[in-house]
Amino acid sequence: MTDTATSSTAPATASRGKAGGPPTGKPGAGRPAPGRGKRPGAEHPLTPLLWIGPALLLIAGVVFWPVVEMALTSVREVSRSGVIRGWAGLENYEKLFDEPDLVPVLIRTVIWVVGVVAITLLLSFGLAQLLNARFPGRRLVRWALIVPWAASVVMTAIVWRWILDFFHGMANTIMLDLGLIDAPRDWLGEPGLAWLWLMWVAVFVSLPFTTYVLLAGLQTIPGEVYEAAQVDGASRWRAYRDITLPLLKPAVLVATVINVINVFNSFPIIWAMTRGGPGHDTDTTTTFMFKLLRLDKEVGPSAAMAVLNFLMIVVMVLFYLRAVKWKEVD
Repeated sequence: MTDTATSSTAPATASRGKAGGPPTGKPGAGRPAPGRGKRPGAEHPLTPLLWIGPALLLIAGVVFWPVVEMALTSVREVSRSGVIRGWAGLENYEKLFDEPDLVPVLIRTVIWVVGVVAITLLLSFGLAQLLNARFPGRRLVRWALIVPWAASVVMTAIVWRWILDFFHGMANTIMLDLGLIDAPRDWLGEPGLAWLWLMWVAVFVSLPFTTYVLLAGLQTIPGEVYEAAQVDGASRWRAYRDITLPLLKPAVLVATVINVINVFNSFPIIWAMTRGGPGHDTDTTTTFMFKLLRLDKEVGPSAAMAVLNFLMIVVMVLFYLRAVKWKEVD
């Protein structure tokens, strides 16, 4: 009886294995064949390097290699003609810190960056809100805002230098005709006035980019959120404070970081308008570094200033990211 039952159930088991499951009579029949377990369309782990490899090489050649060379030059003794004579250790940094104008330049640079970026952000908030609203000619106004950004920074700075010229400048002519001043002013010859005009030109150049970044952030906020706030009885100011500002954090973060880097390295505006003068009264770290290299022919101290400038940018950006708790920004 046992043999008969066994022989009668074996074919049934085998047939079930063929129909739905793996055969039970052959060892290893349920395992997939070698090479068949790979997910269809799966790529080799190194395949993405074929796509990002050229970009990485470009970044290494344009960014990292100059930074390494800058750091090496700062600890080398380099002649006025550019010949490397050997290692100088920290001698170039000692020469740099012995410069009597270094501390005022550093303080002025921090004031320059913080002032320009803060004013730019405040004005950009208002412009972004205006351009986000619907009004006749909105597209034309948006296009017009691009002009200061599309134009060359050097060209913009030279135009403003002509406007502020002592003898033939438009600013003196208009103000004299309106009776706002009694005599022509040397707008770029007085350090205090020159500094204010330099900051204004820097803000003027930075406004378009910052405004468009904030405008893009505003347009990602769903209108249903404001409608729900109105239903709940929230005023416009409360909706702006509790809805708009929190949802704009990513856009504000991007705009601030990029503006800090750009304004910190804003060489063309200052050099084209005042060349850092009179003396070093309108110098920032970038123009001061250029003067060390071009006028004083001090290659080593100039490289040391470049390293210090780089570290200041990194510290200011990290300080800002820590202050706004960027990891919590969605």
